[in-house]
Amino acid sequence: MADKDKQESAEDVRTDGGLSDVEREKQIDYMDVEINLLKPATPFMRDHQRVILIGFAIWVVTTFGPITATRLAPDAMTSTMPVLGFPLHYFLIAIVGPSAALILSVWYARKRDQIDDKYGIEQQVYEPETTETVPDDAAAADGGVSE
Repeated sequence: MADKDKQESAEDVRTDGGLSDVEREKQIDYMDVEINLLKPATPFMRDHQRVILIGFAIWVVTTFGPITATRLAPDAMTSTMPVLGFPLHYFLIAIVGPSAALILSVWYARKRDQIDDKYGIEQQVYEPETTETVPDDAAAADGGVSE
């Protein structure tokens, strides 16, 4: 009886067939995949969600950190910095905040490109269709001939 239980449990175990994440990703029909933000269905979605959550956490700290620190420790944050002569909270909000947003956007673009390369995703570039070339002696819009 114990052998029968072991045999049934072995049949219930499903494997991925030895496929890599990239190979498994190519076999997925995204029209049939249920979207769940808390539990991504595919390896690509998990990797992308990880990048988004890390970036969001960094953004929250750089945006709301100086404001919260000023509220919690106003004396330390409003004291004048000896190097620049500005209060610390002003420097953090005016310089570090926008700089962090710029750096995060570059970081996200690079990480997304790395994920796309890992899973073999190529971005298509839109190229407008070319029309026939206009002859040099074509009439202008007012009926005259362009010079």
